[in-house]
Amino acid sequence: MAPPLRHRAAAAMLLLAALPATAWAQSAEERQRRGDAVVRELNNGAPQPVLERMRQEFPFLAEATQGYALGEVWSRPGLDSRTRQLAAVAAFAAMGEPAFMKVHAGYALNLGATEEELKEVVYLTTVTAGFPRAIAASQALSDLFAERRASPDQRSPAP
Repeated sequence: MAPPLRHRAAAAMLLLAALPATAWAQSAEERQRRGDAVVRELNNGAPQPVLERMRQEFPFLAEATQGYALGEVWSRPGLDSRTRQLAAVAAFAAMGEPAFMKVHAGYALNLGATEEELKEVVYLTTVTAGFPRAIAASQALSDLFAERRASPDQRSPAP
């Protein structure tokens, strides 16, 4: 019979505590490197301006975003970057977060998604999250499309 869950959890915590600090630093450094690679892939080789501004006043939050969200989660195998961006657009649209949705829609366009595909994601939002959120998402997409059309380089980095 396996030991109770609390004993297994305690054993796992002891093993983690026993890891040398250098192993933790290397893995944290590797996550930061992978996170930076993800940002540059999504943003046409450029740093992400919002993340860079966050580094000024909220360095821990910027480091956690780059290391965990991007370096650990976003860089996982299993989905290509374009599909991840479409999923993020859908999630942010459904959550009623048009500003985040707009940034990820820009990344999706950078990775080859089309305006029509992004519109379909917004149409789907009417079913999963309701018309008000879909309308807010559609307005953010319309702004993004207009900005990119007005830009001499339509594949310019996302905000």
